[in-house]
Amino acid sequence: MATGRLGLEETLGALNAALGPGGPVWFKETRARHLRARDFLAPRRALQARFGDGQVPERVVRAVVDLQGPGVAPVLRCEPTPAGLELRLQRAAVFERVLGAAGAYASPGRPAAGAPRVLLHCPALRAAPRALRLSQLRAVLVADHLARALRAHGVRVRLVPAVRDPHLSAFLQQLRVDWPAASERASAEALRSRALAEVASAGGPGALPAGVLGRVCLKELVGRGRAAGYDPNLDHCLVTEDLLSQLAELQAAAQHPPEDGSPGLAPAPGAADSCVAVHVVSPEEESQQQQLDLLWWKLDEQAPLTQKHLVCGPVRAAGAPRTLTAPEYYELRLAQVCAASALKHSRDLAQDPAWTETFRVLSAATIKFEMLSKAPQGQLLLDLADSMSTKGTKSGTFVMYNCARLATLFEGYQRGVDQGLYPTFPPVSSLDFSLLREEGEWLLLFNSVLPFPDLLSQTAALDAARTEMVCKFLVQLSMDFSSYYNRVHILGEPRPHLFGQMFARLQLLRAVQEVLHAGLATLGLPPLSYL
Repeated sequence: MATGRLGLEETLGALNAALGPGGPVWFKETRARHLRARDFLAPRRALQARFGDGQVPERVVRAVVDLQGPGVAPVLRCEPTPAGLELRLQRAAVFERVLGAAGAYASPGRPAAGAPRVLLHCPALRAAPRALRLSQLRAVLVADHLARALRAHGVRVRLVPAVRDPHLSAFLQQLRVDWPAASERASAEALRSRALAEVASAGGPGALPAGVLGRVCLKELVGRGRAAGYDPNLDHCLVTEDLLSQLAELQAAAQHPPEDGSPGLAPAPGAADSCVAVHVVSPEEESQQQQLDLLWWKLDEQAPLTQKHLVCGPVRAAGAPRTLTAPEYYELRLAQVCAASALKHSRDLAQDPAWTETFRVLSAATIKFEMLSKAPQGQLLLDLADSMSTKGTKSGTFVMYNCARLATLFEGYQRGVDQGLYPTFPPVSSLDFSLLREEGEWLLLFNSVLPFPDLLSQTAALDAARTEMVCKFLVQLSMDFSSYYNRVHILGEPRPHLFGQMFARLQLLRAVQEVLHAGLATLGLPPLSYL
């Protein structure tokens, strides 16, 4: 039997290569009604552009059917239809390959060996917790999620700034945001001397506002080379002690490798071109961050050559009588979670220590899915109405509910084993995956387990950070699992002739659970075992 992890990117690459020179033609089907007939489609219009009359030569079709290679899924058939060229995989073989090594699909598709170090900077974390705006909270959550996705991909990440306010640290812990606390401050003396020299060379400080050390000219940097696209009006910078302190912390972080034990390769300290600075900012912070970038390049020859900005869009709260702060938003969601639980269980569990942690996790999940389910650059409108029900299909609560359902399923199986109703789980190599014939079973494997490694890799792409992908993926996975779970009785009657199908289904759902847990881990959310 062939070994190695199957990959959608590898399969699509091989399919497109089999059609000959030209751009990509094939795409993966995702909808249940299409997956009843095919797994991939090369649309007729695209084939007409490639082959003129749209007739694919028989030798090309044979080459597609005979495709083999590392990561390429085995093909069952490929045939022309009115829609185009339809392809169906050998599904039983794919089930066997994937579920035989289910754990391999809960990690990124390709290691990031040799990737540059990433300095991830979130200026919002310099704010006081009670003054933290919703747009700043969004930037914080995006930065935390991006850091986790990068580390899962093997990239070495250093987080800046270190949090100095203990109240802010406590608030971040409530939200399951993993950010370093402050240690000692970096020295800004060298930068201060360089800045004062620049002020002197520019003709002295002149009349300056109180607290300003001097004015540094940035004209020679604006709009050129690495600063292309920056605001052309940023032709000077008023240097303050606070600005130099921020710059010193960035400088120190860029010149020293991370201490997080990430498996990426650590370049030599001081290698500026091996470190990429990513600034995750709210709209209000963008102009000031551009100014700080330019000042860094001006005062420090070893500043990272590449500095990227991820500007998170504004956040509006519908129905809020006034501006809502981030802590107030958290307290609102926590109260709604507790109220929804009291309604479900017919009693108030908010004071029950056994439930306190669960409510906090649910509140964090609700907020993260609200803040991260849309592309970070766009405007976000929050609905502050009570939407904590597990019956909704778009929320973090719904995802965590299905996480708990999976845990309950496996606990039920184990109780059955302890009671002598079911045998212990057999070796995976002995399972018959041809017994997985339900539409929902292929949907879970093909749309959830198989694509997850590529999804993690795309989330960690710095050129186009797609921090909304994991939340959307987990919501769709939960919807597919919920539909399947409600329709199919997994733990059947304890009859020997039914055990084969039960074990195949449990192995599929074990793979789904691993992917779900890995996805939640990139959001900093622990799995729940009950709700």
